[in-house]
Amino acid sequence: MTLDLLPIGRTARIVTVDWSALVPEEARRLRALGLEEGAKVSLAHRGVFGGRDPLAIAVGRMTVALRRAHASAMTVELLEEVSA
Repeated sequence: MTLDLLPIGRTARIVTVDWSALVPEEARRLRALGLEEGAKVSLAHRGVFGGRDPLAIAVGRMTVALRRAHASAMTVELLEEVSA
């Protein structure tokens, strides 16, 4: 599944990123924010207008606003939820 399809509140790991689908400057920015292969992410929020942009992605202790087009270039695998 791609990051833009991740259910809200679920945690996943980025498996692959199609860097060729992104403008080089955008790819550098995403890498600088920690959005690359192996990163654990979760979807905190989707926008409410039109294309439901932007997405709020939690990466570590920060939340990053991300366009759906960028999130769709990232393939993720769901991580198991730990029940309390």
